[in-house]
Amino acid sequence: MAESDTPTPRKLLPDEIHRAVKPGTALLRLQTTHSREGVLDGAWWPRSRDVATELPELIRALTTHLGPITRVGLDVDAWEEVPTRVVVDDRVVHLDSFPVGDDTVLITRGDNDHFALLAVPPDTAPDAARDAMARAVDAGNVTRAAEILVAHLPEPVPGHRESA
Repeated sequence: MAESDTPTPRKLLPDEIHRAVKPGTALLRLQTTHSREGVLDGAWWPRSRDVATELPELIRALTTHLGPITRVGLDVDAWEEVPTRVVVDDRVVHLDSFPVGDDTVLITRGDNDHFALLAVPPDTAPDAARDAMARAVDAGNVTRAAEILVAHLPEPVPGHRESA
């Protein structure tokens, strides 16, 4: 039996994991419940739009709590360049990219176990990012990622150029 054919044991995350992923690089916050009724399972605040820099640490952190990650779905318009795969700790993780504009990152472990993370833009102010992430991990949240960001992120400052 190939490693990918082995069923992934169902592991629930401890409540309110809040962990710095490689200090200064990214912030990850996850919360799931036994029912997993909310729209989102967590939030991720990368520090840049460089997939090759940001994703390996996210995948390592998720693997610690969820087990091996097999796929990551990204909004191609939100990142500088999205390869078809990354290798993290000698494991290949396939990347799916779609121009969906929905501010989520979809994580797959095993064959059919999916987790949806709010992707907070890297240049977001810390207070706004924390507020958006807290709403995303609320077990009763039924608000989609883009709506959370619109509600929690301040309007751009006139004349201020956003970094890519």
